[in-house]
Amino acid sequence: MNSALKEEVNKRYNPASPWQVAEMEKLRELRVGFIGAGRMASAVAQAILLAGEVQAVNIFASAPSNRNLDKFQTFECKTTHSNLEILENCTIVFLATKPHVLPAVLREIASAVTKKHVVVSMAAGVTLQALEELLPTGTKVLRIMPNLPCVVQSGAIVLARGTCAEEEDVALLKRLLSHSGLCEEGPESYIDIHTGLSGSGVAYAYMFAEALAEGAVKMGMPGPMAQKIAAQTLLGAGRMILETGEHPAVLRSAVCTPGGTTIHALHELEKGSLRSTVMNAVEAATCRAQTLGKR
Repeated sequence: MNSALKEEVNKRYNPASPWQVAEMEKLRELRVGFIGAGRMASAVAQAILLAGEVQAVNIFASAPSNRNLDKFQTFECKTTHSNLEILENCTIVFLATKPHVLPAVLREIASAVTKKHVVVSMAAGVTLQALEELLPTGTKVLRIMPNLPCVVQSGAIVLARGTCAEEEDVALLKRLLSHSGLCEEGPESYIDIHTGLSGSGVAYAYMFAEALAEGAVKMGMPGPMAQKIAAQTLLGAGRMILETGEHPAVLRSAVCTPGGTTIHALHELEKGSLRSTVMNAVEAATCRAQTLGKR
């Protein structure tokens, strides 16, 4: 593990009570594996490491080539080209392959999956039913759908449990994933909605940030400065929604003063049907995710 990451882990690993110490030590003995070692897998692994929850020597990753394992090797995790080795060494197994590859991977590992394993799929479009049909009866299966900001531990994840997943499995997974960002549980149907809302929604936010910055550039502000302020504006607005618990409309209304700049700006956004357009975008992305899941 590089020195910067070690320093961050040591800083964050500071439990406050004997009970927390015992819980943390128990977790640090947990073995977590990733079949597939792409960007999202490494992001989840890094968040777990930064939290000090699991030791690097207890995190395993498999991928067909060394190139895909570079990030995990930087973390000083254990790496392999054997998917079966992940099952042999780990209790929590994340399936982080491309969706079209996953059925073949499931057939490969099925004979090694036991009741001790908790199998967590990160693959889009592969349903819990499909996962359970390709794995031994009674396998504890869950699905998660993370989004890109998990890479900076500020993501949003929706989790759905299969028929055999137990409460303690869900609680453990939520704890591990909470270090990547917000983690919410819901029925499996929410995963496609989450794709339209948050998976694709990240791109909507980027587009809005870009438009904000370009508006400022048009009015004379330097581009780099405008970009940073636009990003901070979105970050701060999101944080206020989460921390106050207020409906966005309430917070929006609080910014508007009679005859002021904000109400004039909002009028222009309403002329462009901003809300309707964004709702249509969420619907379009959700429907596309549902279509892909039926293939």
